[in-house]
Amino acid sequence: MPLPISVTMDQQSEIGPSPFEEVVLVSDPAEARRFQEELEQFLLQSSHASTKEIFSIKLALEEALINAIKHGNQMDRDKKVRVLYRVMAGFFEVRVTDEGVGFDPGDVPDPTAVENLERPCGRGLMLMRHYMNEVCYSSSGNCVAMSKVLCNSKK
Repeated sequence: MPLPISVTMDQQSEIGPSPFEEVVLVSDPAEARRFQEELEQFLLQSSHASTKEIFSIKLALEEALINAIKHGNQMDRDKKVRVLYRVMAGFFEVRVTDEGVGFDPGDVPDPTAVENLERPCGRGLMLMRHYMNEVCYSSSGNCVAMSKVLCNSKK
């Protein structure tokens, strides 16, 4: 069972903890893509992450944002998606919160089970778990926190 979001995922680095940046998005996939592209460009220009790590972060973030917009906020443009993220030497952390009622990740079917191979549900959660080092959900199920250790930083 995933840890509740109240368990912090603070990581120390040689430069110390970094404050979170906050972005509030309208529940619109185009807004999510715009934010992802801006974050990707920032990571590409920084020396914090390799191209492979940036791909992992981008894919996991895309799944989290689409889940928040589509499943959490039901595509309601009046509802917002709040994103908190920080990039530190050797570490990336992001939290995505929607205004929906939440869900229990344990109730999502395993997409690799034979009976679910042709069903679309659960694939995004599986990708998030695969590409990030840690994925945790709030007890209410409307917030996901993910972290990635950046081992291949460009120096």
